Amino acid sequence: MKRKILKMGTRGSALARAQAEQTADALRRLHPGLAVETVVIETSGDRFAAGPFQKAAGDLAGDRGVKGLFVKEIEQALLEERIDFAVHSAKDLPEQLAQGLIVGAYPEREDPRDVFVGRPGVSWADLPPRAKIGTSSLRRKLQILAAHPGAVIVALRGNVDTRLRKISLEGLDGIILAAAGLRRLGKNDVAADPISPEIIVPAPGQGALAVEIRAGDLELRDALKLLDHPRTRLEVECERAFSAESGGGCSSPVGALARAENAGLSLRVFWAAGENSPVRRWMKTCLDARRWTELAAEAAQAVKP
Repeated sequence: MKRKILKMGTRGSALARAQAEQTADALRRLHPGLAVETVVIETSGDRFAAGPFQKAAGDLAGDRGVKGLFVKEIEQALLEERIDFAVHSAKDLPEQLAQGLIVGAYPEREDPRDVFVGRPGVSWADLPPRAKIGTSSLRRKLQILAAHPGAVIVALRGNVDTRLRKISLEGLDGIILAAAGLRRLGKNDVAADPISPEIIVPAPGQGALAVEIRAGDLELRDALKLLDHPRTRLEVECERAFSAESGGGCSSPVGALARAENAGLSLRVFWAAGENSPVRRWMKTCLDARRWTELAAEAAQAVKP
């Protein structure tokens, strides 16, 4: 590409910066001589969506939900051309992007599953009857309780390192994390039990990254083609379409995992109207992956009352 320097926007957490730098490294390998500068941007979500500020975040969220607060300032920087592209966790990206922006690339996906990290001697397979499990995800909470009705769910916030420390500090039997987050942070020494999607369906887009750019930046769109992973794009777009169709991600906990194989596509979903509502699950394989939008719509129709 003609440009020799690109500015990359990202949130400031250790995980956000690690996955952004991994994306930048991939771009540098694909385009030798390219320099990528990191621009750290604090978002409204970073300021308001934790602890006692969570309600304020919900009040501010608007029609794109709380997830929109974690990209608002980054998307504004893109539109104002203060950065050239942004790297997001795909699961944190609202289904509706700001006008004029697109996902220019989905790099190849990491493991999309959730994992259980237990205190010494405790694994997901042998949880005690009243196991104390840390998570602040309602999607995870409802599915944990479906598998282990006696479990006690403890609200858990903070970055990955903080959550890992709280296992001992708060006397937990274990916590639930995303497998991809541990891998991207290089925490391969953490003993983590992968949980089957049949038990806990991951969040839509979990394990994938999304590179957001201006729709009119044709040079960058072309430069990102080699970074875009077609299978990952197909799977994540199907999951995001289900989330949008079902109204998930705002007040409704939702899970979705699409898997492309040969010419077909399977979609497994989880949905609930809220914390005290019945949970619904659905799974189907479509023999023609090109009909992924129809599959997502059918899933949404199947789970919503």
